[in-house]
Amino acid sequence: MTATELDLSRTEAFAGRMVGVLNDAFLALSVSVGHQTGLFDAMAELPPSTSSAIAEAAGLDERYVRELLGALTTGTVTLYDPETATYTLPAEHAALLTRAAGPDNLAALTQFIAVIGAVEPDIVTCFREGGGVPYSRFPTFHRVMAELSKETTDAILLDGVIDLIDGLRGRLEAGIDVADIGCGEGYAMNVLARAFPNSRFVGFDIAEEAIARGRAQAAEWGLTNVSFEVRDVATLDIAEGFDLLTAFDVIHDQVDPAAVLRAASRALKPDGTFLCVDVGASSHLEDNVEHPMGPMIYTLSTFHCMTVSLAHGGAGLGTAWGEQTARAMLADAGFTSVEPHRFDADPVNVFYVARKG
Repeated sequence: MTATELDLSRTEAFAGRMVGVLNDAFLALSVSVGHQTGLFDAMAELPPSTSSAIAEAAGLDERYVRELLGALTTGTVTLYDPETATYTLPAEHAALLTRAAGPDNLAALTQFIAVIGAVEPDIVTCFREGGGVPYSRFPTFHRVMAELSKETTDAILLDGVIDLIDGLRGRLEAGIDVADIGCGEGYAMNVLARAFPNSRFVGFDIAEEAIARGRAQAAEWGLTNVSFEVRDVATLDIAEGFDLLTAFDVIHDQVDPAAVLRAASRALKPDGTFLCVDVGASSHLEDNVEHPMGPMIYTLSTFHCMTVSLAHGGAGLGTAWGEQTARAMLADAGFTSVEPHRFDADPVNVFYVARKG
């Protein structure tokens, strides 16, 4: 196509779109800093204030605060009154940017920009040479994931998720055996162990640092009914040992996800239940074109979830493995009943309740 054949209106529109992409990409980094430093939390409690007053309230350096507020203001995150030289974080924005917002805090998600951006050179190399980028190249990934999952856990685990399974609350109160595969820092298991002292809980993960944090928290809370083990769940060799097995956002980035699901099926008692929580998307790209977080899902997959699997010669299933593939793989693993559920407090994930009989 020659220059004279271009639809200039489409070119101009796309140029505007790309300028927006660039601005928003840089703005996301500023929002991440605003979250990590507690700037938004401080501003939410303040009337219109100068950068000096905001910096003092947040315990931050004024010069950095002032420059960041420039990015946030031109990005329409904060408002600025030139007559009084004061900045405001509107309540409607604070509802989506502060820790008080719980799982609605979208600012926490912006931390992933820096997490995955740090491995961009490695990803470019993978495009040319194949292979993948191992977990060891993501030193802050578990911290960010733990922060995000904590908010969702606090919001819906005890007062929503466990009630997806008929009779589970009563069984947990009486005492059953529960395991979490790919438990990360183990927050969900510790919460359940504290709420149901008659039940027994164990978390498995390959990350030694994450397991150490789970153990430390259990000790801090004085829990004696929960333990954590460094273990590759694909080689889990327990037969009919658990009444409930959980997996929170871990299947799609496993080296051998099919083996993990088979191990989960074997580890469940005949009347046990597998609660598999994973990204709610379609397995077909055309169905995800209108997904509100489509670009984020596929980019996270390219920069983390897919590549960490490929780094070890794995399946590279990817974040957008989707409901169709999930159902098929669960069936292949021996689960004859799969019920998907969703929660407003967690719009990203789908909650699969799977049983063998």
